[in-house]
Amino acid sequence: MVKLELLSSGAEAYLYKGEFLGYDVVIKHRVPKPYRDPRLDKLIRSERTLVEAKSMLLALSMGVKVPAILYVDLDSASIIMEYIDGILLRDWLPEIGEELRYRYLETLGNYVGRLHMNDLTHGDLTTSNVMVARDGELYIIDFGLARISEDIEDKAVDIHLMIRSLESTHYRLARKLLEPFLKGYEDIVGSDHLGKVLSKVKEIRLRGRYIEERRTRRDV
Repeated sequence: MVKLELLSSGAEAYLYKGEFLGYDVVIKHRVPKPYRDPRLDKLIRSERTLVEAKSMLLALSMGVKVPAILYVDLDSASIIMEYIDGILLRDWLPEIGEELRYRYLETLGNYVGRLHMNDLTHGDLTTSNVMVARDGELYIIDFGLARISEDIEDKAVDIHLMIRSLESTHYRLARKLLEPFLKGYEDIVGSDHLGKVLSKVKEIRLRGRYIEERRTRRDV
């Protein structure tokens, strides 16, 4: 392993760029939590690392592009994965034309539909967790909050997070971006499933507004 370059540091994990078996890679290391019992902390980090790795492999088996996993070390709670040389979809969308935006969002919706039809939810679905590689291919990244779930609400949370991401980060384009995303999603899951998910999304958004209104009244 050559010298590592820190890419990002968060509360849950550090990301490094390095080299492994001659490949450029990203090493994701879940950091210990000093406030937890060391044995419990190691167990939690190990289990979350295992779930993330399994989720990525499952996504790949569905035809969803994610970084390829090269090595998993449960003892250190680390995953070594393919380095995707590209740009975040969040940063790329404002720079490209409408036709290309439509294609990317439709592809993303198609990917998410495949995940959901196999009861895999991402857990943090935003344009910051999607990359456009230099060859133009779309990749979903960061499965740290992924889980297997048949619950329609868990799937609706993914869609809600994507809608909120579009509205907050790409507010001028949000409606135009949401349309192809939902089309790509519907092409995989069907109109009945889409209707159920969107109905649950509406509930989630109403809940959020109610909580925010209560918080605002309390702070006045």
